[in-house]
Amino acid sequence: MQRRAGKDRELDVEEGADVVMVKPALPYLDVVARVREAVPVPVAAYNVSGEYAAVKAAAERGWLDERSTVLEALTSIRRAGADIVVSYHAKEAAAWLQQ
Repeated sequence: MQRRAGKDRELDVEEGADVVMVKPALPYLDVVARVREAVPVPVAAYNVSGEYAAVKAAAERGWLDERSTVLEALTSIRRAGADIVVSYHAKEAAAWLQQ
């Protein structure tokens, strides 16, 4: 799949895509990076509902600190090369970053 990711996204761009998306984001950070290198358009990464639910459940049980976990996850997606991050954590992350 990784080898095809860049090629498939190049085809998307040739067909007129203004943005390409990788989903789910966290397990495919390597794919985000490959796609970023392969295409001239913005790369979006979707932090899917399962990733959100896993963090929420673990935080509710006291297994991790939600704020630091979410900010680290979103930062890793950006560092991998995503120009746009779509996440269910968006409102919370925005509030945390304003503090």
